[in-house]
Amino acid sequence: MTACTLLAPEPTAVLTSSPLPQLRRLLVTATDHEVVITGRVTSYYMKQLAQESIRSSVGNRRLLNYVEVCPRG
Repeated sequence: MTACTLLAPEPTAVLTSSPLPQLRRLLVTATDHEVVITGRVTSYYMKQLAQESIRSSVGNRRLLNYVEVCPRG
C-alpha cells in the first residue's frame, strides 16, 4: 500500500473557485518566492478573507496583499 501526499491547491485556484464574486475577481500572481494578491474589494473584511483563504496554499513563500479597499459610495 502506498501513501498519497495531499497537496495544497495553487493559490490562484483557491480564489477563482471561491463562492464569493469579489474574491473570484482578484488577481493572484505566484512565483517560487512569493504570492501577490491584487485587485479591489468593498471592505477590509473581504481583503482579509482573500488573504486567509490562500494562506494554506502559500507554503514557504512570502504573501503580499496589495488588494485595495474601495467602499461603494
